[in-house]
Amino acid sequence: MYRKKGIAMRQTSSPAAADARWHPQERRAFLYLPLLALLVSTVVELFNHKAFTEGPASFWRYLSDEPLAFLVNILIVLVTLSPAFFFRRRAFWCALVSFLWLVAGGVNGFILLNRMTPFTVADLTVFETGLDTVPNYLSTGYIVLLAAALAVVAAGLALLFWKGPRSHQPARARILTGAVAMAVSSILMGGSCALAFATGHLSDQFANLAFAYEDYGFSYCFLQTWLNRGVHRPTGYGRPAVEKIANTVEEKVASQSADAQTDVNVIFIQLESYIDPSQIQGLELSEDPVPNWTALKAQYSSGYLTVPVVGAGTANTEFEVLTGMSTRFFGPGEYPYQTCLTDQTVESVAYDLKANGYATHAIHNHRAAFYSRNEVYPNLGFDDFTALEYMPAVKTTPTNWAKDAVLKKQILQALDVTEDQADLVFTVSVQGHGKYPTEQVLEDPAITVEKCPDEDYRYAMEYYVNQVHEMDAFVGELVKELSQREEKTVLVLYGDHLPALGLDAADMESSSLYRTEYIIWDNFGLEQQDEDLAAYQLSASVLGRLGITTGLMNGFQQTCREEPTYWRDLRMLQYDALYGNGFLYGAQGRYAPTEMKMGMVPIEITGMEQRAGDWFILGKNFTPYCVVTEADGDLLETEYESPWLLRLKEEPDTTDYRELEISVVDKHNEILSNTE
Repeated sequence: MYRKKGIAMRQTSSPAAADARWHPQERRAFLYLPLLALLVSTVVELFNHKAFTEGPASFWRYLSDEPLAFLVNILIVLVTLSPAFFFRRRAFWCALVSFLWLVAGGVNGFILLNRMTPFTVADLTVFETGLDTVPNYLSTGYIVLLAAALAVVAAGLALLFWKGPRSHQPARARILTGAVAMAVSSILMGGSCALAFATGHLSDQFANLAFAYEDYGFSYCFLQTWLNRGVHRPTGYGRPAVEKIANTVEEKVASQSADAQTDVNVIFIQLESYIDPSQIQGLELSEDPVPNWTALKAQYSSGYLTVPVVGAGTANTEFEVLTGMSTRFFGPGEYPYQTCLTDQTVESVAYDLKANGYATHAIHNHRAAFYSRNEVYPNLGFDDFTALEYMPAVKTTPTNWAKDAVLKKQILQALDVTEDQADLVFTVSVQGHGKYPTEQVLEDPAITVEKCPDEDYRYAMEYYVNQVHEMDAFVGELVKELSQREEKTVLVLYGDHLPALGLDAADMESSSLYRTEYIIWDNFGLEQQDEDLAAYQLSASVLGRLGITTGLMNGFQQTCREEPTYWRDLRMLQYDALYGNGFLYGAQGRYAPTEMKMGMVPIEITGMEQRAGDWFILGKNFTPYCVVTEADGDLLETEYESPWLLRLKEEPDTTDYRELEISVVDKHNEILSNTE
């Protein structure tokens, strides 16, 4: 208090009043944030258009052709920065959000260097899968350097949180400021999006995910892969609509007179990144790298196969082949294996053949948990699943993928483990997987590149065609073995997608990046019928040639492909099966998940003995992923010696082998199964 002209006056410049005033930095924040959003968006788009590796030409084209789309991306980043006004630690919030956007953009740039499909929210659902493949793309030194950089950034963010500048505004003023900032940035973003949609500069329908990212920008497309998910409810959906389609299918199927051949083994082999190199225009090789494929294509049913992905996304081609459903109805970049199929069943070629008395086997020479196959396959009707962890020691490529030669024994074993039953064997290979080294890693390649459409990819192409050459040899040996067996067999071979080799549609004989090829081989004289198919039509086509019409989706794909309402009806059935009420399943209800076994043959302990102070476990069908487990669940340090011998590297609590069991443990220490 002080007095002026006899009147008591209260001091008006209290600390609280001072806090309520806007300091210069408070006012400048409204300018800094848009500039920061512009900077972050620019760096992210430089990654998105591979400007750091291939030059800025694509980025400049994006800016000149799609300035409105770029503005939308800037405003999306700005909206995520605007909550900074709610907090005292505004600098920390801005640094954290900017770092996350830059990391996402950097991850996208890295992915685009190694595959043709950009980074999506769906990739976060397979985060562990992605981490599992990193050593195949980066050296240990790069991984260590990256980890160190992330540690430095984390330390910097922590320091900024504790020691960085803080806003002087009181809580009420911060809430008001934050609300205004969020409202203004959101209105600007919404208006820009509306204008971009109205003028054709944005779309939420991505026919080609990679092209959408190039045209519309990373931030917008990445959010679309999060917000636009699942199959949207079709107009007119309900029991009458579904039953009308079902009745039409049943009538069409009933009019067919072919007898079902349910004594024929059906083998599918999905070949990783497999194409006939002769499909690449301008590529000249020392010799045909796929002579078996060439011969089979000339003698048996074949054609182009339209697949939903390019350069990556194996699981989505697999989903289409197994279910007869199209991934085009899902959100961009979505993996049904990570969403709708994790907790529910759906009609599949496995269930359709099980209804005809078949045993159903799945085989994959990579990790069981890759794309959550060990969780999804029971919902697709498989009796057993043999993954890498259940195979004896396998040979690997220079980039550390298992070679496909190991699959021949597994496929033949699947045919032998069942008695008086025909078999479905669905096999997914992995040898052709990228990354394809851009330096020479093959000292004496069987196939050499004489001319390459892009010289920057010469060594990568040479590496790829030699892997394909070995995959072709595996196919030839398998066909030879199957030809000598008395059982009638159909073998379906197809590539899941094109390899990530920087190819354009103009480089391909098919004029498409979404076309591989398929072959249907048999040993009992099926008529050769060449036609182009989509992946979701392939299994129905194969079963149709055998007269097997079981299953509504199977029957639909066999009889309704030429109907004018095909796409509308397919979407209706697909929504009903995956997200709707399941009217198509009728009175019997949804399929029951199978009690799927891991591995075709049982792993057994038959004894234990001590040699030179070490304990050895005797048994059958051991693999390098087998770990001896004590009765209390403790895992003993175990070393693989052979399929019938394991060595313990520590002393067991018991000398009675009957008190021990075998756990199959993957590289991430997840227990996949235990012996009884």
